Amino acid sequence: MESFSTIYGELKGVEFRSLFSNGKTDGCQVTLPNTLSTPYGKLVPQYEAEDMGRRAAKPLYFYKDGSIKSIALQSQTILDTPVGAIPAELVTFHKTGAIKRIFPLDGKLSGFWSWKNEFALADPITFISPVGELTAKIIGIQFYESGALKSITLWPGQNLTVQTPLGEVTVRKGLAFYESGGIRSFEPLKKMEIDTPIGVMTAYDNEPNGIHGDINSVQLAEDGSIEALSTVDHAVHVSLPGEGAELFRPGVKNNVCGDERKVSVPMKVRFEPKRVIFHDNPKFSFELEKGRFELRAMDMKTKEPAYSCG
Repeated sequence: MESFSTIYGELKGVEFRSLFSNGKTDGCQVTLPNTLSTPYGKLVPQYEAEDMGRRAAKPLYFYKDGSIKSIALQSQTILDTPVGAIPAELVTFHKTGAIKRIFPLDGKLSGFWSWKNEFALADPITFISPVGELTAKIIGIQFYESGALKSITLWPGQNLTVQTPLGEVTVRKGLAFYESGGIRSFEPLKKMEIDTPIGVMTAYDNEPNGIHGDINSVQLAEDGSIEALSTVDHAVHVSLPGEGAELFRPGVKNNVCGDERKVSVPMKVRFEPKRVIFHDNPKFSFELEKGRFELRAMDMKTKEPAYSCG
């Protein structure tokens, strides 16, 4: 077994190492207890699996300059962060050494250990955010290099009620912030009406994907204005003088349950200072002053546009 030095202390019982082209350690696994002294407290890298819920010992990863990139901890450890005390089983760092992400649990998800097993172990965590003190069971929390809160990811079934530039909103899945503290995006629990440059649209993503809350279906500009939303409730008929017209609408796909019911696929609508873009496709970009935009409500049964909204 080997040993080598890190900026936070000596690592002993190193079982293997993978190297960068410059000869520096990319990753390694340890089989002995080690204590690393960091600005956030003393951390003991995972060297064995304590129980059936934890995955086998995971490697530590490093940046090319030798600073730690990520570390799985032997046991859940309370870290002193800019938003308060946060329990951690897995931590990632920026190159500067500042915390990037914290995962309170780092379970071995499999056919025998599901997210529901993991959720049952999760405790509500109270922390400080730009919108006040929040408490919820979280999958992860992310920070900017400055220490400012970047995003939180909630466990399924968890929600938070927060004050946004669009009013008080109950959010699920995730909530993200600008470094300045303004809300960058959120995932609404229920359908919500939003005043946009082309009219009042209903925002909602019926199938929010992803494992983190960094990017959500309602996105705000730093000044609080609407920047983008996802909708299953509206189609938009766009007409340009002398250039014809085109209908943009939510999609449809088969139900994963295998029956004949169809499931709506949200349409992404993005707003720039003078343009609107559909499906995040530059080909479907239109100047607000030159086009006529007619909202049409979707019939949830037929999945077809039902009528004009004016």
